[in-house]
Amino acid sequence: MHIARPGSALLATAVAVTLSVTALPAAFAAPSSSAVISEVYGGGGNSGATLTRDFIELANAGQSPFALSGFSVQYLPGTPSAGSLWQVSALSGAVAPGGRYLVAQAAGTGGTVALPTADATGTVAMAAASGTVALVSGTTPLTCKTPADCAADTRIVDLVGYGSAAVREGSGPVTGASAGASVARGTSLADTDDNAADLTAGTPTPVNAAGETSGGSGPGEPGGPTEPGTVRVHDIQGTTRLSPLAGRSVTGVPGVVTGVRTTGSRGFWIQDTAPDADPRTSEGVFVYTGSAAPTVAVGDSVLVSGKVAEYYPATGAQSLTQITGPLTTVLSSGNALPAAVVLDAASVPDAYVPTAGGGSIEALALDPSAYALDLYESVEGARVTMADTRVTGATTAYDEVWVTVKPRENPTRRGGTLYKSYKDQNTGRLKVMSLDAASPVPVADVGDVLSGTTTGVVDYASYGGYNVQATEPGTLRDNGLEREVTRRQKRGELAVATYNVENLDTSDAQEKFDTLARGVAVSLSAPDIVSLEEIQDDNGAVDDGTVGSEATLKRFTDAVVAAGGPRYSWRYVAPEDGKDGGEPGGNIRNVFLFNPERVGFVDRPGGDATTAVQAVRTRKGATLSVSPGRINPASTAWDSSRKPLVGEFRFRGEPVFVIANHFASKGGDQSLHGRYQEPVRSSETQRVRQAAEVNTFVTSLLKADKSARVVALGDLNDFAFSPTMKALTSGRVLKPLITTLPVGEQYSYVYDGNSQTLDHILTSPAVRRFDYDVVHINAEFADQASDHDPQIVRIDVKGHGHGH
Repeated sequence: MHIARPGSALLATAVAVTLSVTALPAAFAAPSSSAVISEVYGGGGNSGATLTRDFIELANAGQSPFALSGFSVQYLPGTPSAGSLWQVSALSGAVAPGGRYLVAQAAGTGGTVALPTADATGTVAMAAASGTVALVSGTTPLTCKTPADCAADTRIVDLVGYGSAAVREGSGPVTGASAGASVARGTSLADTDDNAADLTAGTPTPVNAAGETSGGSGPGEPGGPTEPGTVRVHDIQGTTRLSPLAGRSVTGVPGVVTGVRTTGSRGFWIQDTAPDADPRTSEGVFVYTGSAAPTVAVGDSVLVSGKVAEYYPATGAQSLTQITGPLTTVLSSGNALPAAVVLDAASVPDAYVPTAGGGSIEALALDPSAYALDLYESVEGARVTMADTRVTGATTAYDEVWVTVKPRENPTRRGGTLYKSYKDQNTGRLKVMSLDAASPVPVADVGDVLSGTTTGVVDYASYGGYNVQATEPGTLRDNGLEREVTRRQKRGELAVATYNVENLDTSDAQEKFDTLARGVAVSLSAPDIVSLEEIQDDNGAVDDGTVGSEATLKRFTDAVVAAGGPRYSWRYVAPEDGKDGGEPGGNIRNVFLFNPERVGFVDRPGGDATTAVQAVRTRKGATLSVSPGRINPASTAWDSSRKPLVGEFRFRGEPVFVIANHFASKGGDQSLHGRYQEPVRSSETQRVRQAAEVNTFVTSLLKADKSARVVALGDLNDFAFSPTMKALTSGRVLKPLITTLPVGEQYSYVYDGNSQTLDHILTSPAVRRFDYDVVHINAEFADQASDHDPQIVRIDVKGHGHGH
């Protein structure tokens, strides 16, 4: 499966940030991973208050902007009477990822400090001690006045009841609100649909979409303190993954600016020049400026005031400690930067991460001398430097490159780093990105080297985890990695290959067709049979009921001929519209190409999207009930997933059965670098069931003819050491050929700098003489036609003895 960024071949996937307004039986909207009510304050302008107005603050814990056009915030008194009405304040604009949105409400006569510039303004006079606030899809006033009735209203996105409010989420309202105290959600913005658990009372800290806070100016503008406060950066970072000061405001935190980011998540990093003696506490921190561009420069000595927060870039990810809503005073410029921490084979531990038995590791004290992820957390936001790092993951379209600071850690033959098991992580891997768009990281392939020193600040993101935002990228040393060409099969050898062609359809550029076709005709030396994964219907993502792929396959096979290959024929079974997963509207499927000059296809009519192929015993051996056919397509193991394609071929008078597979993706699995350790591989359950279905079918073939030659191949989306592979090979009906290669060659895919195997070829016991090869033409290169490397096996169908 092609995983552009949202999904992870190695257990990381993106979080879809969408608005859910589906009613649940015992809660309001589903716990949100995006927009929530983050703070409520009804004491503005009251006697004893500091702020002059009430406010409601929204926040976005997701990765995409949350549009607010057509939404509203609504207020109901804590003890509503029969005549009480919800009061509506309409919203507009959007909440940025990780950002805030401030709704000002009625002003009073007390207080001395104005709110920062509001993003929306209402006129509701909220009670200081008790009330209910709702974020609503729509501007029509709500009518519910009990928790049950409000839970049934699908327009409510989030709801907060405070004080003694009758309408609230969960076990009870959050208490403690007053003229001097707001109620605010925790730093993770967790929404468990229980107000008492999710929010706490404290000093009001309103922040608007620009990142401004009360009584202050924007970042870099005058108005801040001129003397350091009592809090240092290492006090903010603390000795665990979570700041002990999260949710609190800090004043005059001193540091030198070490890096500035002007795009995406805007802000800058500061580092203290007077570190403490504790190796667990980082001396650097990110200052998030929201939609406002930073006005500081590297080398500025600054004092930063703002609110400490933990930003979670995705569900299940670790958090990034940051200062939000900053007010920054520049004391001087052109200062020397603090010394960078050296990352190398000696400093990075061999163990990857502590365990929490599947729970969160956030509360565990860091041990940077024992665990690599603890070390990287202990320098989060701080300057680091690496020397002569080898590239283990080619430069991506996002200008990211993976390197290793441990050149001897599980090396592959061609310069990568092999992913060997779930427990044997490669700890020296780090992703490098450039902070200067004018000076991006070099375009590098696996095995190249970023020579000299690469220096930058350590950041954390949902994709790849800890990374280095390079202020000084190393220079490229090109080690000349070449694309492989496998040998041509001999006259008596049947060559069978698998190739994931990454969502191919007629909307793709001719260059993609031509490059993929050269892979078949030249790099694979024109196999007799090719299993193609990810062929889409002829109009790709257009969702109009089209399921055929004739135009796509005609264009692809024409390109093979143009590249010097044979004129291939093809066979496939068209899926039911919208039933096989993949890109919506694409109707992805497996396809057989075969060279009719070398091999024959046995057509047995009757195969369609819903008919199950069966093994048939005859006096001459096994045959198929339909060819081509699909394995048990009605099984729930194939829900929203590609069904295996089975074909009966003849080569030199001998029958060969080929099974093309494309198992379910790893989307939804917890990340290797996430806060839950060990991570749950939830997607594995379906692949194991799929593997069992294929195993059952192969077993039936071998029961009909124990000498049947079977080749099962394709993108299994799982590793050689996985439970999926154990289920597929159960009873020794199939042998995985990847394990017959030298260890340093057992890979066909590179993800997050790990060389790994998702694609496989397996053979039945009757296939005794074979020559197997993974042909590296894509995964290790920045310029790639697919993110998978093809594989090929050459079989002597009449031979005896052992294979290799």
